[in-house]
Amino acid sequence: MTRPSSARQRPPRSENSLGILFGIGAYGLWGLLPIYFLILLPATAVEIVANRVLWSLLFCALLLTVLRGWTTVRTAFRNPRVLGTLTVAALLIAVNWFVYTYGVTNGHAIEASLGYFINPIVSVLLGVFVLRERLRPLQWAAVGMGFVAVVVLAVGYGNVPWIALALAFSFGFYGFVKKRVGPSVDAVSSLSIETAVLTPIAAAVMIWLTLSGGATLLTEGTGHFWIMAASGIITAVPLIFFGAAARRLPLTSIGMLQYLAPVLQFILALTVFGEEMPIERWIGFGLVWVGLALLTVDMIRTVRKNARPRRPELAGAAA
Repeated sequence: MTRPSSARQRPPRSENSLGILFGIGAYGLWGLLPIYFLILLPATAVEIVANRVLWSLLFCALLLTVLRGWTTVRTAFRNPRVLGTLTVAALLIAVNWFVYTYGVTNGHAIEASLGYFINPIVSVLLGVFVLRERLRPLQWAAVGMGFVAVVVLAVGYGNVPWIALALAFSFGFYGFVKKRVGPSVDAVSSLSIETAVLTPIAAAVMIWLTLSGGATLLTEGTGHFWIMAASGIITAVPLIFFGAAARRLPLTSIGMLQYLAPVLQFILALTVFGEEMPIERWIGFGLVWVGLALLTVDMIRTVRKNARPRRPELAGAAA
């Protein structure tokens, strides 16, 4: 007997749809991160990053216990190549975190968003100079647009946009280094090892700040303490969402979603932080956006070309 339509169960959500939701969650949370830093004031960038490392390690330890992932971590620690690679990755992401936090908390949120806008262009440059890859015409055009944009923005800012360039190159090299690890270490284990490597430095920084009277963790009230402690969750959750999205989505979809974070950061810088956007910056950002559009078109064309089935060879006339 056929069940009435109202009683029928909805079909399970497709893997692609779940991947899109996870991707939006990851890049959306990363895009809203400046609000979190604003709430943490008067904490400095140094203290925020140090706490981010310490609380992330604690949260990752809980996750590894729940997910029974300690075996992967122990295996990685016993492998000098993997441990050395993740140590370099840890130092790069620490630089990235500090520069980004410093930029947001010191009136440079627009320039910080620029860093993540030009990151794909920097990744293309790394492919040329590090991996000796050959660029396609649209990729060359995008690189040219990026170079001109940096010149225009340097004129607009009155100096080279060091914050944006430091963010783009640190994150670009971070992605390059992480690829050398490959699939041998999952996202949670990788973050756990990276934060473990940084923990002695972060702990020393917090001790120094406390002794010098510069720490706010215990001086700004209970609410401030727990908001600071939440940095572990705020760091790990988007990464987990990103890993779930990457397993379900093709590269083109991930490439399109990655622009959500800097777009949100840019909007927040204009509307919440009230930063100025003179005409020179609009021109520079416009050039970057054109370059990103060219990269996106090139990526989509390349994926479609590679996915196109080859024509089978003609069989003989006689069957």
